[in-house]
Amino acid sequence: MDTGENRDLGEWQFIGRRGSDVVTLVGGSVIAAVPEARQAADKARDELRFDFLDDHAVLALLRRRHEDEEDMFKAGFAQGVPLAFVGLGAILYWGGVAQYWETAVHRTAYLAVAAVVVGTQFFFFVRSAITLWGDPVRQNLRARARKYREIAHIARRRGAEIPPHYPHYGPYPFAARFRPEADTAVPSESRGGDEY
Repeated sequence: MDTGENRDLGEWQFIGRRGSDVVTLVGGSVIAAVPEARQAADKARDELRFDFLDDHAVLALLRRRHEDEEDMFKAGFAQGVPLAFVGLGAILYWGGVAQYWETAVHRTAYLAVAAVVVGTQFFFFVRSAITLWGDPVRQNLRARARKYREIAHIARRRGAEIPPHYPHYGPYPFAARFRPEADTAVPSESRGGDEY
């Protein structure tokens, strides 16, 4: 999947985070020049079935990770904003009007309807989050992006010319577990990387 945003990038560029500046890929040779980073990359290659020193594969990985982050933001916005408005509206209406109704039956009916409406919105929000966060192929993508970040930080700490916070993605403590059973990578990552 290649968005228009990615097609506008230079040959070795990717977007580090949603809406941020364009970042230029640090070559695998820069990371490999640091023995500790090369050792970590070799170990991670076997664990995550990905060549972290292959520039083409890493670039494709980071571009897909940006698309994944965009998808998560869009889904969260599409479901989270209506949930916030409906929930806030229900609370304000209860606080300003409904709680003062004279009959308990009307107040109870309002609470029941509000609970159903807010509960339905919440269900769609959670379902959307589970679909994106829980997708095993996307989790593999995030696990590889997280590991690449760790390897790059090892190289930077050992003196390699790597910008701070590169590649500008967080460590993803959640939803970034590698699932070998869902891995769709081809044996040689240099032939195109994993698909998602």
